[in-house]
Amino acid sequence: MSDVEVDQGPRSTFSTYMAEGDQLFHKGEYSKAIASYSTALILKPEDKSCLVARSRCYLKMGDTDNALRDAEASLQEDKEFFKGLYQKAEALFTMGDLEFALVFYHRGRKLRPELQEFRLGIQKAQEAIENSVGKKLENKEDLSLFCKGEAKKGPPVTATQPQRRDPKQQNQKSANVERTSKQLLGQLYSDKEYLEKLLKDEDLVTGRMRDGERLQDLILHSVGYLDRRVDFWRQQKLIYARERDRRLLREKWSKGRAHSSPSDPTEYVLRSLEEIDAALTSGNAEGSLREAQKVMRTVQRWPEDMLPNRKEVLANLHTCMGNALMDLGKMDPALGHYQKSLQLATHSELPDAKSQALDNIGRVYAHTGRFTQAIDVWEQKVPLVRDSVEKAWLFYEIGRCYLELKRHAEAREYGCLSLDAADEIQDDKWLLNASILVAQADLHLGDFQSSTSHFEKALKRAKVLKDDSAVEAIHKVFSLSSHPHEKSYSMITC
Repeated sequence: MSDVEVDQGPRSTFSTYMAEGDQLFHKGEYSKAIASYSTALILKPEDKSCLVARSRCYLKMGDTDNALRDAEASLQEDKEFFKGLYQKAEALFTMGDLEFALVFYHRGRKLRPELQEFRLGIQKAQEAIENSVGKKLENKEDLSLFCKGEAKKGPPVTATQPQRRDPKQQNQKSANVERTSKQLLGQLYSDKEYLEKLLKDEDLVTGRMRDGERLQDLILHSVGYLDRRVDFWRQQKLIYARERDRRLLREKWSKGRAHSSPSDPTEYVLRSLEEIDAALTSGNAEGSLREAQKVMRTVQRWPEDMLPNRKEVLANLHTCMGNALMDLGKMDPALGHYQKSLQLATHSELPDAKSQALDNIGRVYAHTGRFTQAIDVWEQKVPLVRDSVEKAWLFYEIGRCYLELKRHAEAREYGCLSLDAADEIQDDKWLLNASILVAQADLHLGDFQSSTSHFEKALKRAKVLKDDSAVEAIHKVFSLSSHPHEKSYSMITC
């Protein structure tokens, strides 16, 4: 199809352009296929199958944002369009949004159980989640809370992001109720404000690299990738934490109980908590909330002496309700349940439950832009943390909050603590993210030599992980930092 044809409007029929796009797709000419599908969409802007077809092309080309956008558009009028559900799941999976990808694979399989694609999607998403947290579940060492050298250097910072789970933490999970986390994770990140100002600079917007690529596109691509890393690891931490907490509870509550029957109160509670978590993980937040409320009423009706660990059970149920409400975007009610959990844990001297409650309260504060409060709460949690992976996550989150407050020195200090914790357990994925955090902090502080060093470490980790998108993004950051506009870039993630 010629450029002239596009300029003058479609000259053929919708079905002709669709067939042309399909043929080009099968030949592997994805860019040309996109052009054909786009022309077809001029004739039928809301055609679901065409949107899915174009989404497939974008995904093949690595353009996950447009792939997800088209997949979601195909579901605009029909939320149960199975091809759209599958394509959305594929896009989320490629973006590293494993937990939410799993939600949509399950949703599609429920509608079309005979389709093998959904079964395979569920399998690969579950395996990816297990692979990303499996080694961490086996690590029992207690790490020192002190930085081994890096922490004294100075400050690190990190980008916050858009489109996947933030509330500001993020908009990342925004698009609809199923991706509430993305809405939460996305709009409070300070990078967005600065980018909007920076991109008004005509010299920067029109500037080009030696290879002809626009600086504007380069900046947006690089920052977008770094932001997605933040969201991906936040999800992994949540999955990991829930699985670990249930395992520890079962071990703790099973002591002294050689055998237990299904009617045993403790066994009933443990089984119910696992079902509540399973519902939440599969995307059924409302079902998870209802089940937690039902179990809460049951436990409250029991005599005090019927359940030895009654206070701890109630604290856990408040946590479950808070988690479900948070996924539904109801932040204030979620905070109320987390605070009740903290009260029970504090009065009953339950350190694990207290640590978990502080974790959750801090997340609500961070997601809603109350970064100072988040820091205060999370710093109370630091002495309670015994798990290596959780240390890396916690220090990272505190550093991000300091970054949001533009307190770059403190941000870098916690970024270094996160890097040291990640180094202790030699987890390449956490080392990658922590290195990026420190590198970004150094950019803010104008320490380009240190920034380059940490970006090089991040690049090495990305290659070990065979993370091609990370390698590409970091290479582009290197190119940008050597450009005359490098001073402007040092503030981009501010």
